[in-house]
Amino acid sequence: MLSTRTPLRFWLTLIFGAGLTTAFIAEGAAAQNMELLQHWKLGGTGGWDYLTMDSAKKRLFISRATRVDVVSVESGKVLGSIPDTQGVHGIALAPALKRGFTSNGRANTVTAFDLDTLKVIQEAKVSGQNPDAILYEPSGKHVFTFNGASKDVTVLDASSLAVVATIPVPDKPEFAAQDGRGQIFVNIESDPGQMVVIDTQKLTVKSTWPLPGCNSPSGLAIDRAHRRLFSVCDGKVMAVTDAVSGKQTALVTIGEHPDAAGYDQKRGLVFSSNGEGTLSVVRQDSPDRYTVVQTLPTQRGARTMALDETTGKVYLVTADFGAAPAATAEQPRPRPALIPDSFVLLVAGER
Repeated sequence: MLSTRTPLRFWLTLIFGAGLTTAFIAEGAAAQNMELLQHWKLGGTGGWDYLTMDSAKKRLFISRATRVDVVSVESGKVLGSIPDTQGVHGIALAPALKRGFTSNGRANTVTAFDLDTLKVIQEAKVSGQNPDAILYEPSGKHVFTFNGASKDVTVLDASSLAVVATIPVPDKPEFAAQDGRGQIFVNIESDPGQMVVIDTQKLTVKSTWPLPGCNSPSGLAIDRAHRRLFSVCDGKVMAVTDAVSGKQTALVTIGEHPDAAGYDQKRGLVFSSNGEGTLSVVRQDSPDRYTVVQTLPTQRGARTMALDETTGKVYLVTADFGAAPAATAEQPRPRPALIPDSFVLLVAGER
């Protein structure tokens, strides 16, 4: 029992904290009833990787190995393509410059394209190997590529695509997020996982933080208002990190084989897309308290996603799979074969 002599400050803290948690719950509670709203068959050849949402123009950019397809999120129709992006992984958008950028892993290049016409403007070499994630940082007007094979980050001038810096990192960089305050956070795919903080003015690593309980972190999302980072990891784990101190504030159980994450500030929800064929929907009860409110069945292989924060819809892609080929010395764990022309776009949201 609490003493009647308990300080007033304690009671005020308790009441305020309870009210804050209630506000968070009320904001996101309705969104635990998500369902698959659309199942659009896109077909075509090529694998896939990152998805990037253009909410203003209601378009979704989908990497397809040798090109980027641009799809209407109103009709599911392909509006156009950005060609000759060999081994494309990611797409970054710079609306103020009316440009977009792709990271071409096999070519070790970045392609700049016109956001309105989708026409290629320029292709330029990066300083590293296998550029994977890509991010545009508006204050410095720089494009960052996160290079898996060379374990470094290339910084390019967004107008000329000239390389202005190369930043070494401890291991393979994965997804990245920026806070709008001069910092970029990057998951480092190691065991145990790490996170690197890049100073966008000095173009150097300012901090390296451990991610305890999180192996091989991939997807990363950010809550800029409450300064929290969400890393999805092997072993069905989402790690929550304080973006100021680097300290871990929570570990949340999610689905198997996650690859991407998203944060919906308006609804107080965090998402993890999982290759097992589920979407984990996590309610933010407070900045340091999280509850899994739904595990939505999607489709096997739907492990990359994009979130439209204006509508709360989540977009995922996958295809049908056949049997895996026989193991060889070169490929001891071969992937299942894709069934031709089975590529689909899934749309999850509230009806």
